Amino acid sequence: MNEQERLAVLEERIGYTFQDKILLRTALTHSSYAHERKINKIECNERLEFLGDAVLEQISSEYIYKEHPKMPEGQMSKLRASLVCEPALAECAKAIGLGELIFLGRGEEAGGGRTKPSVTSDAYEALLGAMYLDGGIGPVKVFVEREVLSREPQVQITDAKTALQEMAQAKGLGTVSYELVEESGPEHDKIFVVEVLLNGEVRGRGTGRNKKSAEKAAAAVAIKNLK
Repeated sequence: MNEQERLAVLEERIGYTFQDKILLRTALTHSSYAHERKINKIECNERLEFLGDAVLEQISSEYIYKEHPKMPEGQMSKLRASLVCEPALAECAKAIGLGELIFLGRGEEAGGGRTKPSVTSDAYEALLGAMYLDGGIGPVKVFVEREVLSREPQVQITDAKTALQEMAQAKGLGTVSYELVEESGPEHDKIFVVEVLLNGEVRGRGTGRNKKSAEKAAAAVAIKNLK
């Protein structure tokens, strides 16, 4: 589909019509696409991602504060992180078919960029940033509460490796180990894919921008599968 069709399809899926279509187009433009067409000076979605991340944090923080009046600060932070971590946002992006609509460079396309959680979650945050600039906090809040905060929380990603180790010990599942199975992308934007094994059997796979985050993502998937 052409550019206008992509934008129209996404607007229909999210239930919001942009006044400034350039913002929406920019939100869908991955850095690999922009770099390949640098002669045209096409802006990528990284700045919008930065803004969207901040907007998402504000909305999710207020939501948790109001919905859980007796929850202590530490638990509030963990709940927020589980709701808006990379795997959770990647699932949200998948729900609206965002991956198929992103403008990707040829190399990233060939490397399976449309299904990479790092790519789709970043684009999702960029979309939120674009919505905020186009229509203010109101439409973004409605969208985030409906599409993101209503979902079941993911495993807290920063504690996933510890949680998996404890689960393996408690259930006698054997030794936990991690294996790097793929490394792709340029030096400034590498993607790592790691599998987590229990007694040599693969139980989960995760991606990240470094080995540590990929291991944590894999552990979170393993916990979900074991449950």
